[in-house]
Amino acid sequence: MDGLGVRGTQGHGSRITTVETPQRPGQTPSEFATLDDSAFVELIERRSEIALCLARKMISGRDVSPMFTRPLLGELLHQSTELEEMLDAYGAQENRRWRSVRSTIAAAKLFANVNYVLLHMRHAIPVYRLLDVEGDFEAATDEARAFTGRVLRRIAERFLAQAGELGVRVPPVDECTRDYSERLPPGRLVDDYRGKKDVDAGTTVTYLATAFLRQAAGSELLHIADRVDPSRYGECVPTSVSEERVRRLQRQFHNLQSLYDTFVSDTNTEHLNSDLPVLRGHVSVIFHLLETATEFTHYYERHVMDQGPADADQSERIVDGDELLHLLMRYSLLYAGRYLARARDLCQDMLKRYAEVGRIEVPGPRYRGFHVRPSTLVAKVVHHYGSDVQMEIEGEAFNAASPMDIFRANERINRQKRTWLMTEVCGLACIKAADFAEDLVQAVRRVVVTLAEHGKVVCYQRPLPIEPPEPREENQTPMQYVLDEVKRLQATGVIDIESEIRVAFVGDKRVLNDLRLLADCGYGEDNFGNNMPLPEEISYLRQ
Repeated sequence: MDGLGVRGTQGHGSRITTVETPQRPGQTPSEFATLDDSAFVELIERRSEIALCLARKMISGRDVSPMFTRPLLGELLHQSTELEEMLDAYGAQENRRWRSVRSTIAAAKLFANVNYVLLHMRHAIPVYRLLDVEGDFEAATDEARAFTGRVLRRIAERFLAQAGELGVRVPPVDECTRDYSERLPPGRLVDDYRGKKDVDAGTTVTYLATAFLRQAAGSELLHIADRVDPSRYGECVPTSVSEERVRRLQRQFHNLQSLYDTFVSDTNTEHLNSDLPVLRGHVSVIFHLLETATEFTHYYERHVMDQGPADADQSERIVDGDELLHLLMRYSLLYAGRYLARARDLCQDMLKRYAEVGRIEVPGPRYRGFHVRPSTLVAKVVHHYGSDVQMEIEGEAFNAASPMDIFRANERINRQKRTWLMTEVCGLACIKAADFAEDLVQAVRRVVVTLAEHGKVVCYQRPLPIEPPEPREENQTPMQYVLDEVKRLQATGVIDIESEIRVAFVGDKRVLNDLRLLADCGYGEDNFGNNMPLPEEISYLRQ
């Protein structure tokens, strides 16, 4: 709201009431006319009548959860939103007398919204076709609703008490007669509509599944609750779990949901491929769980962690901080992470069924070949899609999903390099002409420098850490010492061969596209092993 005016419509047949706050363009709050408190009490009395009746109803029942129906929660959300905006427009946050009631109204709006989302999920669980995960999600959702219901009841009690203290008339029980019960007949409408849009099944499935996998790779936040000991949950907020991070993730899954509804809903492909509605259900439940997580994190950061003296008596009794933290971690994030993992497996299976096999040939890593980092990154690309991909070097195949198998290929490459290197050393003119009367350490250094000058090796360390010869064995010649020492320098990564390794990958074309991008950026490192930035398309490798 911009502060130019507040408009609200009273329910129960009341007339429309318009309230204007006088304000000139560019006027600052300190320049406003001071509103008489009795006039504001009269305004709040008119505008809070329905909200106060709702508060009476919320504290009247014994069983909390059945009371919070969608009609009641929708009305509570509407009324608290209007009241909060009006209180803000009149500067209640900066007023000692009205600040506390504004905080109570804001809490009512937050927990009414969460309870509504939880109730929506509870009704939608059968429609989502959720795959099995560890834990009882339905029971956990009921417990979360019960918790937020208890919070809303405490909020209602506080609101009624504050209204009395402020001189706002509280409607008697006999004036609060509106029925918010929800009588729902069982069953669903007949499923007789078939979409008319024709889309290519393979293209649609792979596009959507790939989009989900990319999002899943950037959602490590959702696995924190399963990996951290509950006794350390408090350390996670706000370092790992913050409102800003959770809210951003919520928006991203909402975008995924919209992507599905735009390109897949009401298509023949959706009706023919039973996995697609299952994927949509998982995207939706993750999104709604993140909605609750955003609200919980907001309240925890704002009113539990950063609780100043002025707010101490307003927040700590409404919500138990430990209970709220437990619900955030053990319900919202925990189940979002578990359903994410199941949907990721589903997407990988879908991609396998629509896989289009191809083959690419790319250069291998120039720095030390397939050592730990390049091998790990290649395997992460393959695991990201869950596909079967082979790496081929000179006719021998290796499992590209296994860093150890790729690393085994590197041992073969290094053996070939050593053989080539020994041939080059023995062919050097400086070696053939030498009688090795000079210092053997200098002989080794002269050999390496000569190879480097001819562009046949690259040196990664200067000065060269050459080990002086041990007392000679009977059969060790000076030439053998030089060869052994050059071989050791190459094996320990001090020097390497300047040769381009050609590697072939065979498998799903989507995986091959990402592997080509990885190869184009040097497998994440330059010729000297320094980190190189990865393209945005494979940014999931940074996780």
